[in-house]
Amino acid sequence: MSALPDGERATSRWRLENYGDTLRAADLSPATQRAYLSDARGFVSWAEERSTNDPTAITKKDLRDYLVYMTNRGDERSSVLRRRASLRSYFSWLVERGHLDTNPAARLLAPHASHHLPKIVVREQLDNLLDDDWGEDEWAVLDRAVCEVLYGAGLRVSELCGLDLASVDFSSGLVRVLGKGRKERIVPLHRKGLEAVKLWIDDAREDVLREDSPREALFLNRRARRLGPRDVRRILEHRVEHGHVHPHALRHTYATHLVEGGADLRVVQELLGHESLTTTQIYTHVSKSRLQKVHHDTHPRG
Repeated sequence: MSALPDGERATSRWRLENYGDTLRAADLSPATQRAYLSDARGFVSWAEERSTNDPTAITKKDLRDYLVYMTNRGDERSSVLRRRASLRSYFSWLVERGHLDTNPAARLLAPHASHHLPKIVVREQLDNLLDDDWGEDEWAVLDRAVCEVLYGAGLRVSELCGLDLASVDFSSGLVRVLGKGRKERIVPLHRKGLEAVKLWIDDAREDVLREDSPREALFLNRRARRLGPRDVRRILEHRVEHGHVHPHALRHTYATHLVEGGADLRVVQELLGHESLTTTQIYTHVSKSRLQKVHHDTHPRG
């Protein structure tokens, strides 16, 4: 029997398929199963990008660095805490199955959220992202629709990936979103966003559908499955020419632009699906910070 290629051999050491089988056999909701396995895969991808290809090489510092990385890129604390729980579960499973001697995720603490203001997309990047001509093939149409909805409706990436065809009401210009805690909210989408989504549905989506594709899903990836968070990150990495833009930064930009335009803070809270107004208030600080920067950069005595 021929040996596995290096990439496949490295990936097999993490035993993610076996872990997924265990999750499916456990008394967990399908959503929890998907989240735990997706979180484990996310960490494995991060580790392998840093040339760590075996779980036996993982230390508590590696796990801590990963949580800090997610915190610094703007992930909400609840998401970081969930991923910490996912990593504890995954590494506990590796120990229980005898693949590790000790659990590096035991007593793993999540970093405190930094007090840095959320990063927003600068105007040049936003114009480049939304106004450049990407062509007319089906993937260019998909990518544009995804970016228009991310910025135009201020969705979390998970919310965008969860959209179905029935989620968009073109006659009213509204999108039905399933947010955190499975709470539903209705958000408006601007004309260009609606046009981009309709073009994807009418001219491109059917071309990429396969027999096993989820027929209800609005957005599909290049494997004709429902679009996932990693697919969205790849879209932005491919489409942004000047510097890196994290998908969540488009949500921050959406909220900041609403506040700067005079939107009532409670309306912004409802549009974003925030439980607490305190979470939304960060965008008033972002606006003040931006005003101070403009003053400093442009005023003769700034």
